[in-house]
This record gives sequence, structure tokens and C-alpha cells, in this order.
Amino acid sequence: MTDLAAMMARHARAGRVDWIGLRPARRAGVQPVDRAEIAEDGLGGDHGRPGKRAVTLLQAEHLAVIAALLGRDDLPPEILRRNIVVSGINLLALRHAEIALGGARLRVEGPCPPCSRMEEYLGPGGYSAVRGHGGVYASVVAPGPVAPGDAVTRVETSAD
Repeated sequence: MTDLAAMMARHARAGRVDWIGLRPARRAGVQPVDRAEIAEDGLGGDHGRPGKRAVTLLQAEHLAVIAALLGRDDLPPEILRRNIVVSGINLLALRHAEIALGGARLRVEGPCPPCSRMEEYLGPGGYSAVRGHGGVYASVVAPGPVAPGDAVTRVETSAD
């Protein structure tokens, strides 16, 4: 039998970057972009903050879940105000792990809870619909470019 740590480090396949959005100012609309530069303090052109919450990522597969909980057919990623949408790899399973995407490396720090504005953006029940599906926040280990189509992979580190 494989030990738990080995199973937790293994993923069926690499993920992929599907979408990138920048929030130029607090409460400003999210602007989709074709590529971005991840710096030590987050994405260039984004109002995010340095540290553990420098970059926010959302699981593409969760967009359909949130939409279903709201009784909608679909949900555009910019409404949830995250920076990067990825598919094909479980972001929550990468907590405390380093990931490579494009030319950058991030450390997934933890789940990103919804903000109270989800009621404003999604309507009644919006906050609860996003709970458990709001993605993750990450710190920057190594800056670099990122674009839709880039692979998202777990990076083996000496701590593993």
C-alpha cells in the first residue's frame, strides 16, 4: 500500500491555465488579459498585495458548481475576482505545495474564502454558493510570465 504522503503528492495529470484577470484598483472591474507577469508582490497591473495572498487562483471546474448553486447556466470567471483560473488539477490538494505555471512558481498557502461582496455580485445566496469553491491564495516563490495554455504542475521541493 502507498503511504498517504505519496498519494497526496501525486496528481493524475498536469493542470492548465485557462484564464487570467487583473483588478487594476480596489472594487474596479476585472480585466481579462492574454498574459501577465507574476512579480514578487503579485501580478503586474493588479492591485493585489504581497505576501501569502499575492496571487489568487480559482478551480475552473468550480465555476459550474457555483452557477448550479445559484440556479444559473454559467458564471464568468471575472465575477469571482480571482487572478488565475486553472483546470485539470485540484488546487485544494496542492495546499502548502509549490506549483509551476508558465515561468513562475507559487506556493499555495490556503483556501480563499468569499468576500461579503459576493452577495452584491451574485445576488442573495452568493456568499454561501462560493463557500468551499472560492479557490486558493498563493505566495510568489519565483517571478515569471504566465499565459492561458501554460501547464500547472506540482514542484517537488526538499520539504517533500
